[in-house]
Amino acid sequence: MVEDYDAWFEKNRALLLEDFFTFLRFPSISTDPAYTNDLLACKDWLVAYMEKSGLNTEVWETSGHPTIFASHLEAGDAAPTLLFYGHYDVQPSAPLEKWESPPFEPEVRGHKVYARGAIDNKGQAFYTLLAIRAFLERTKNAPVNIKVLIEGEEEIGSSGLEAIAEEKKEALKADHIYIVDLDMYAEGIPGVTLGVRGVASLNVTVHNSNADLHSGTFGGIALNPARALATTLSKLWDEKGKVTVPHFYDGVKEGGLEGLDEEIDLKKESAPFEIKVFQGEGDYSLVASNWVRPTLEINGLESGYTGEGYKTIIPAEAMVKLSCRLVPGQDPEKIIEALATFLKSNLPAGIGMSFEKGHGTPAMITAPDSATVKGAIAAYERIFSAKCRRQLCGGTIPIAPKLAEICGGEIVLIGMGIPSDSIHAPNENFGLDRFKQGFLSITQLLEIFAEGGPDA
Repeated sequence: MVEDYDAWFEKNRALLLEDFFTFLRFPSISTDPAYTNDLLACKDWLVAYMEKSGLNTEVWETSGHPTIFASHLEAGDAAPTLLFYGHYDVQPSAPLEKWESPPFEPEVRGHKVYARGAIDNKGQAFYTLLAIRAFLERTKNAPVNIKVLIEGEEEIGSSGLEAIAEEKKEALKADHIYIVDLDMYAEGIPGVTLGVRGVASLNVTVHNSNADLHSGTFGGIALNPARALATTLSKLWDEKGKVTVPHFYDGVKEGGLEGLDEEIDLKKESAPFEIKVFQGEGDYSLVASNWVRPTLEINGLESGYTGEGYKTIIPAEAMVKLSCRLVPGQDPEKIIEALATFLKSNLPAGIGMSFEKGHGTPAMITAPDSATVKGAIAAYERIFSAKCRRQLCGGTIPIAPKLAEICGGEIVLIGMGIPSDSIHAPNENFGLDRFKQGFLSITQLLEIFAEGGPDA
């Protein structure tokens, strides 16, 4: 059975990859309005491709970028319904000078394709669509219903889809929900992800004058806002990496690793990035610090003149972008308020401060032994000669908690990513061997439920 799908892939390989590379060429960057037309063109191409694959497709307009919903429901109400989620928007490609080839001109080097979106999430969304296409071609009248949800705002918080999700509740109902946007346990070892951390973000600007000041004329008498901000930021953590913001850990429970495969070596998995220093939270292991503990990070700092040469000024203002990864029990809104209060109370008196809230999403945890999870494990173990592991993810899928709330079925996060794919970084890539393994895994997932489910 796996061999039949393998043969189908190899027979059509050249055309499949040509279509995949066309998908990658759209600079569908969701965070920058300059790319709106490219993002909409990508949506149009994807809709046409899904319709050609045998799916009934519609476009859901949102307050932001459109969401694509597609279905094949000929099996009837008594048959199980599987919903697959992905996204067609991508991260910005800066810094461009770090790319070895243009980010939106896919290039195969060795056994990998390099392009923005190669793995996150165009590659994973596309192999899912190919698997559905192959399944529908091979198994006429299969006793399984299929739904596909591909949105255009995952990289900026999914606010548009979240706002219409309740309205679309009936359409989104499913027995088994698969978010195909995650990682393997390790290279060559598949994994199912049972939960993701939430996120809360904000931008903070501090200021002390209405214009940049001459650093000689005003040096020594005007407090530098960059210095004030840096001093305040240094108070956010203690020497062991624990966040010092009052109420930050309210609601956070101990434990959380029970039933998970926690023996993964995160230092080894991070080797391609040559990280020099690792730090978890206090005495927690790196795995616990990444999977079940919240974090606070500086994502960007900006102040004054950063061009070539020198401009001797005291800048008028300084800005920092902060984000937190949250665990169950934490409320994004309360975390943002606690951070803003802490910063304001620790800045020198008289320094002005303004802040802009970013998006907030709670954490999500799913049942470890549901039929949804068992189905994914069984599918992976048909493809890999390795036991499929249960894991958590330190990252965030913004729409995951909402899908878990309204779809009615169990949810699990799956995927073929590994750390060296350089997600969100220059030279993002996806091994074509894993692209094919992802395709085969989704075909087997569909076959398993067509056969009666993992417990049949």
